[in-house]
Amino acid sequence: MRILLLNMYYPPDTSATAKMAATVVDALSAQHEVTVLCGRPSYDPTERRPWRLWQTELAGRVRIFRVGSTDYPRFAMKRRVLNYLSYVALVIPSALFTPRDVVLAMTDPPFEGIVGAIVARLKSKPYVYNIRDMYPDMAVGGAIVEPGLLARVWERLHRWALRRATRVIVLGEDMRARIVAKGVDPARIEIVRDGADILPPDAPQPALDNEVIRTIRGDFKFVLLHAGNLGFYGAWETLVTAARNLEVDGVGLVFVGEGAQRAHVENLAGDAKNVRFLSFFPASKIPSVLAAPDAHVVTVKRGLEGVVVPSKMYGILAAGKPIVAIAPEETDAASLGAKFGFAISADPDNPEKVAASIRLLVMDAEKLQNMGRAARAVASDYDRVKELQRFVKIIEEAVKA
Repeated sequence: MRILLLNMYYPPDTSATAKMAATVVDALSAQHEVTVLCGRPSYDPTERRPWRLWQTELAGRVRIFRVGSTDYPRFAMKRRVLNYLSYVALVIPSALFTPRDVVLAMTDPPFEGIVGAIVARLKSKPYVYNIRDMYPDMAVGGAIVEPGLLARVWERLHRWALRRATRVIVLGEDMRARIVAKGVDPARIEIVRDGADILPPDAPQPALDNEVIRTIRGDFKFVLLHAGNLGFYGAWETLVTAARNLEVDGVGLVFVGEGAQRAHVENLAGDAKNVRFLSFFPASKIPSVLAAPDAHVVTVKRGLEGVVVPSKMYGILAAGKPIVAIAPEETDAASLGAKFGFAISADPDNPEKVAASIRLLVMDAEKLQNMGRAARAVASDYDRVKELQRFVKIIEEAVKA
């Protein structure tokens, strides 16, 4: 089978979709031929490429075709739009001259799903749409785009793309519910979670770096950790306000990561002595980062449930750590956490209730341990290898449909 994957970012880009696209390509190319149509590296890439109208790389069954899009850095938001537009202008004609059996699109740029539907329609091929983040819902809910004509046109085109898709692959039940609410046939929606790498029961656990753990824990009695991107989706004000209320209880809130909202969150924290910010650690230190706190924070602000699905939850489960879900009850982190006992959830609009929920964990060591055991017990249900096998099967069945 010949598969065409559309996503602007691909390694050496370091975005989450670039990494996930590479993971999906590895799984698909074990049995099928894959062509990746991407742009010039621009998202904090590990290396840059000189401009050419196109560049081609071959790696086994994988052909990487890079169009000559602009490569402005990701924090230059207005110029970044030029990256998007130049990519689309070049990728559509390139896709039309690429013989493939099925078109698979992800969500970079944010309107890639629409581009994928157009390409599939023009090529008269099956179309699989893998939604990583929901647009324009994300752009409007994150106050990146104002509600208005642009948002309405974008939404109408996106709904057309959803209806055009042979299969829509989403990240969780909450995202599935949102897609169904847009009028998409539930039978065409499949859930494939990002999952985590699950070690066999008899495999040795990765060695932990005590220096990393000490750096994160500091002198706090109880450590809450938010590790990951500080983007537009989080209930940051609620989280930081709750943390301030917990300073007298010896609770520390530690952020590990970067993102568009980091400066805003730092301003919210102000001079709070129990809120700290650290940069990302190297990938080899992730097991130590996951092991460091007493509990991890997963947060989604109200209105964005099902729009963004934090994939870091699965790594936390594999590490056997409890989760504090500061998110609406409809989110997977909250609903699955309640079902399986690995998380407590609290209203993302109510810092007092958030603080009260965390305070109960601080005072109940047995509950904390039980949540950790529940996390580790359910982690195997979200084995990344099994999820990728489901992904491949969905693509294969889409061609036969």
